[in-house]
This record gives sequence, C-alpha cells and structure tokens, in this order.
Amino acid sequence: MNTSPKTALEWPVDRIPGIGQKRATALQNAGLYTIGDLVYYFPRRYLDRSTVTRINRLKPDQEVTVVARVIQFTVQKGRRSRFVLVVGDGTGFLHCIWFSRLPYWYKAFKPGEWLALSGKVGFFKGLQMVHPEFDRLGVTGEGEQVHTGKIIPLYPSSEPLGQAGFDSRGFRRILHTVLKNWGDQIDETIPAELAERLGLAPLRQALSAIHFPADFATLQAARMRLKFDELFFMELLVALRRRHQQEGTGGIRFEKVGELTRRLVESLPFALTGAQKRVLRQIRADMKSPRPMHRLLQGDVGSGKTVVALITMLIAVENGYQAALMAPTEILAEQHYLTIKEMLRELEVEVVLLVGGQGRSERGELLDRIASGEARIIIGTHALIQESVDFHQLGLVVIDEQHRFGVMQRATLREKGLNPDLLVMTATPIPRTLTMTVYGDLDVSIIDELPANRKPVKTFWRDESRRSKIYHFLRSRVSEGAQAFIVFPLVEESEKSDLKAAVESYEAMSATFFKDFRIGLIHGRMKPEEKEATMAAFKRHELQILVSTTVIEVGVDVPNASIMVVEHAERFGLTQLHQLRGRVGRGSRQSFCILVSYGALTEEARTRLETLAVTSDGFKIAEVDLQLRGPGEFFGTRQHGLPELRLADPSRDLELLRLARDEAFRLVEADPQLRDQESLGTRHYFVRNYQERFGLAWVG
Repeated sequence: MNTSPKTALEWPVDRIPGIGQKRATALQNAGLYTIGDLVYYFPRRYLDRSTVTRINRLKPDQEVTVVARVIQFTVQKGRRSRFVLVVGDGTGFLHCIWFSRLPYWYKAFKPGEWLALSGKVGFFKGLQMVHPEFDRLGVTGEGEQVHTGKIIPLYPSSEPLGQAGFDSRGFRRILHTVLKNWGDQIDETIPAELAERLGLAPLRQALSAIHFPADFATLQAARMRLKFDELFFMELLVALRRRHQQEGTGGIRFEKVGELTRRLVESLPFALTGAQKRVLRQIRADMKSPRPMHRLLQGDVGSGKTVVALITMLIAVENGYQAALMAPTEILAEQHYLTIKEMLRELEVEVVLLVGGQGRSERGELLDRIASGEARIIIGTHALIQESVDFHQLGLVVIDEQHRFGVMQRATLREKGLNPDLLVMTATPIPRTLTMTVYGDLDVSIIDELPANRKPVKTFWRDESRRSKIYHFLRSRVSEGAQAFIVFPLVEESEKSDLKAAVESYEAMSATFFKDFRIGLIHGRMKPEEKEATMAAFKRHELQILVSTTVIEVGVDVPNASIMVVEHAERFGLTQLHQLRGRVGRGSRQSFCILVSYGALTEEARTRLETLAVTSDGFKIAEVDLQLRGPGEFFGTRQHGLPELRLADPSRDLELLRLARDEAFRLVEADPQLRDQESLGTRHYFVRNYQERFGLAWVG
C-alpha cells in the first residue's frame, strides 16, 4: 500500500499562524505533531451555559458549575497558607481556595477574566470551592463567539500546555483557526454509500461540530459518526488481518494422530468432558488444514485447558515437529513443566524447561537439546524468544495467559518456526467486545463445561472483624483433612503500606494460631527450587496450610485444597480474585473462598467483592471487570497493535461495534485490497494512520 500525497492536515503544527517553535514544542511533547492531530484532539467535556448555576442559588454540598468573573485574589499566610480567588457573577461572590503551588496560582489569573469553575460547594464564612476545576472563557467585551456560545468545548490540558497558552481557551482559538483555514481539506474516510446508508454525518461536518456544536443534537450526531469511524477502522484492521491469514499458505498439515496421543488419553484418571472433545475436534480440523491455525482457547478456571493443550502438542510431536509453550511467569512455566512431565512420564517424550534464572552451563545444554530436536516439548517464559534460542523444527506455538504478552513477543516466537500453528489460551473469560476486537482475527473455542462431580465453590465476603471466626472455621476444616490457602497481596511489610504481608503473617501464624498445623510459605522472591519443593510438599499433603502471595493465582492444581482465604481482598482486581478462587473446588470436597476486607471501601472495591460473592460465572465477572476498569486498561490496545479509542467505548457502544464490524468485514470481502474507487478514501486514511500497526496485522 502506498501513501497518498500529503494534505494540509499532515503539515506540522508550526505552520499554523501564531504557533512559534516554543508553542509547537509544547504541542509536540503532548503528542500533537500535525494539524490533523489537533483536529482529532477532542474536548473532554462541554459547558452548557444554559445549565450554569448562579452564585445566589448555590447550596453547600452541591456539585455545580459556575461562570463568574475574577474580582481579586491573594495569598493568605498562616499555619496552612492558601491561595484565595474571589469571583462574582452579579448575583454574589464565591471564594475559590487552593492549598498548594501558591506562587503558580498567584500568576495564573487576571482580574476581569471569566472562568467556568466546577466543584463541590462548601461554606466557611461564606460560599467556597476547594481546588475547583476551571476553564478560561475570556475577558468581557472580547466578542469572540468561539468562547461565548451556548455550548463551550473544554479540552484536556496540562501545566506545560497551559504555560504555552493551550488551556481550553487556547485550544478553542487554535482549532477555530484550523477548521476555518483547512476544514475544506478534510477528506471522507468511509465509502459515501456506506455513510449514506447508515445515516452518518459527513466527516467535515462531524469534526466541525465536535469542536463547535450549534446544539446538542448536532453534537450527538458528530459523536456518533466519529465513534463509528474509530470502531470501523479498528475492525478493518482485524478484517484485513483475518483475510491475510485465511489466504495464507505454507502452513503445516498435521496429518496423523498416533499412538502417543491415544495412550495419553487412555492414561488420564478422568474422562474428557464433552466441551473438551468438541474443542479438540475444532483444533484437529485446523491442524489438518494447510493454513496455519490461529485459535483462541478460553475456558474458566479448572475447565481443563492444559489437557487440551497437551494433546494438541502431542499431535505436533507425532508429526515430527516440536511444540513450545510460553507462560508469562517462571512459576507458571515451572508448574506447566512439572504437570506435563508427570502426565508424559510413560510416553518417553522429552520435555524441557527454559527460564531466565538458569545457570550458563545448564542453559547451554538445554539450547543444544532444543536446536538438535532432542527436546520435543519446550516450556518456558520470555526466555524462549531470545536470539540464542534456535528450534530444530517448531510446528506449534502455545501461548498461556496470552493477555500478558505483547504482539511483538508472540510474533518473535512464531518466527522461530516456519508458519507454525498458534494456540493462545486464557483462563480469563473474554467479554464479547474483546472477541470482536482484540481477538477478532482468531477462531474462538470455549470450554464451557467443568469436569464431572465438581461442587460450586461457596464464596463469602467478610470484614476484618470476623477474622478470628474465619480462622477457627479454617482450623476445623483442616483438622478434618482439608488443605487451605491463605493469600496476601505483599511479600514483606513496607513502611508505605499497612497491608498484612505474607512473610510476617506466616511467622506469626506458625508461632500462634496454627502452631499445631503443618504450614508452609511460598512467594515470588523465593528461588525456583524452593517454590517447587514447597508446592510439591503441599500437593503430597505434607503441608496442611499454604501461606502465599499471588504466585498461586494460576496453574496450581491441588484437588484436596478446599479453602481459600484472601486477606485484604479489596486490594485485588476482580479477575485476579476469580483466578485465586479457582485454586480450590478441584476435588470432591465442598470448597470455600472467603474474602476478607479491611477498612472503608471504595465503591469500586465494594462492587468487586459483591460480584465475587454472588456469581462464579467467569463471563459475567469479565463483563463487570470491563465496566469497572474501562476499555483502555482492559483492552491493552497498544499491546495488541490496535488503534487507540478516543471517543468510542466498546463495552458501552456494543451495538455500534457490531455494526462497524459487519461493515468492515463486508468491505474487505468485496474489495480485499481497497482498490475500488469508492474505497480509495478509506484506503488512504488507513495507510496514513495505521500503516505501522498494519505491519503487525499478520500477528496472531
């Protein structure tokens, strides 16, 4: 794809009248390099002058916006010095107070300028706001309609931008100039037929209205068009990636399923579930195809993904290839290694572990065995993608807990083979929005059935006042033969934290409350052999209670462990809590997960704990987690090579996302190279803005 000729929107910002080098540098440091970057620098919110509250109508504890003129300001010295700004709107006066950066605030305001101030109203010798948000609206009599309309855009800013004159007022000025001078050079980015069929506003009109809306109906139409564009081009990237994979050739045909696979399945102490068998049929069909497999395997904790992955790896081995499994942490890689080695102990398949902490001689021997092909299944961490690692014939790549890896890391491992098949796994159920975006180019398999005879884990949320009763309950269960985890968020106590830490608590418990029990400790700072020995002792029931940090979050399978106590549960993420709960409930005993919280909780923390207490459905939990964390953190769009979303929120704009996906895939199906006359604007915009990411588009 070749880029189109440069338009004014691609000019650097210093081409704008009034933008010298110093101001241009401030914009560039904020990521605004071109005129087009500015056009797509959207307001963070809008001030509706019709909803502004007059000062004489203010009441304490209200959250309001006031538009008022600066009357005077001063620094008041005292035990706690403060900057006091007095503003008025003709109906009364309001004191605005700041307790920090007093010299900065003293230089920040000018008598007579108008401000929009937002915050909570208080009362102390008069009405006041402490540390209000504010935006400058100009000086009375300027007559600039750009600052005085009914709907006023308020822009994201920072101290460096503000010092360069780019507060909301400065952005309004510069964008008014940009749209006036170069607005007619904004080209359409989606086919005209598509925009007309969906009733979307023209792009020029939408970009003008997002900055300077005449009314809220026009603003809503502009936001709808621009949200659609963001989602459409994200899905276009996904559609082109998927098309490339489907058209690609040169993959490996794994023709046979042989004796090794049959013997493994027969040796399992349990029968495969219907869901596991269904997923294996899907994987088998992929592996027989000449196109490389790109499949996402998701299943809730304890659903049996590891067995499915091992059978898949054995198929690759029986066809003469090596299989590599990459895990995000050493302890998880070690657990996979021990589990798989044990399951294959009668089958004479060479399994090796490659992690960062190994000595030079041991590592050298392992690299030789991998390069010669002697090692058939290679399990490791990021160490697998180092330049020194050469595979003999890598045919299958398995990525576990893949959301912890970036696109380039997955690509680097796949490039060590010749178009190897790819299976990515996650025990974190993925909301529908992510399966349409981040994973939209992968075929999806779901293990939606737990092994037989599993009893649902009973989950309770208790505050610290019940801790003694909880531990008495734990003692009684352990005395009857059960085993228990007690999980803490930190390894050691810190001066900056009041959290109870695993090491100190382990020592205290061993000497007091649980002194008559066999109790162990495991955390991330222990040496690999120490962690391995401790986990092995726990599995053999030589230890009754295991005090731990979150290193046991994934991959630990001890069927007799039936109690999970999570201390300071309010400090854990929702998905992380769900993963921890998944460490119990794997045997025939009734299992319990008890979440212990400390102190006053935020609304978000309360929602997390309430959600865990009422549901064990991983997909429901994932949807709640997405809503709490927002798409930016949950999606990790940069990690996945997807464009950043400025306006659209896939979790809230799900119907628009579905529409954008349908249209993007329809366009790629009809015009795979985007060469038709109707598609040229789409092609040019895509290449200009996504070419670098498009280079990552072939990564699974």
